[in-house]
Amino acid sequence: MNRITELYKKHKEIILYLVFGGLTTLVNYASYFIFSHLINCSVVTSTIIAWIIAVLFAYITNKLWVFESKSIKKKALLKEAVSFFAARAFSGVLDVGIMALFVDELHFNDLIIKILSNIVVIIINYILSKFWIFKKKNPNS
Repeated sequence: MNRITELYKKHKEIILYLVFGGLTTLVNYASYFIFSHLINCSVVTSTIIAWIIAVLFAYITNKLWVFESKSIKKKALLKEAVSFFAARAFSGVLDVGIMALFVDELHFNDLIIKILSNIVVIIINYILSKFWIFKKKNPNS
C-alpha cells in the first residue's frame, strides 16, 4: 500500500488532471450529445455549446484541485482566468475544426470523432495549463 501512496504523491498532478480531464470530456461529450442528438442543433453549434460548458467545469476543477492555484487577488485571478479561457479558446477552435472537417466534410461518425478530438484537446490543454496558465512560481525568483 505504501508503494501506491508514493506513486500517487509523485504523480498526483497528472493523475488528477487525467481524472478531471476525463470528467471534463464526459461533460463535453454529454453536452454535445444532448444538443446534437436530442435538441437537434448542428454539429458546430453543439460543439461550441459543449465546449463552453466543459471549459467552465475544467477551470474550476483545474484551479482548485489539479494545479492547486492559490490566486485570490483580483489581478492574478483575472490573468489566470483570461489565460485559461484563451488557451481553451485555442483548443476549442481546434475541436470545432476537427469536428467540421471529419464529420461535415469527410462524413465520419460524429461520436467517434468527438472522442478522438477530445483526446487531442486534453493533451494540448494539459501542456498549456502546466507550463503557462498555472505555472508554479519559482520561490528563488
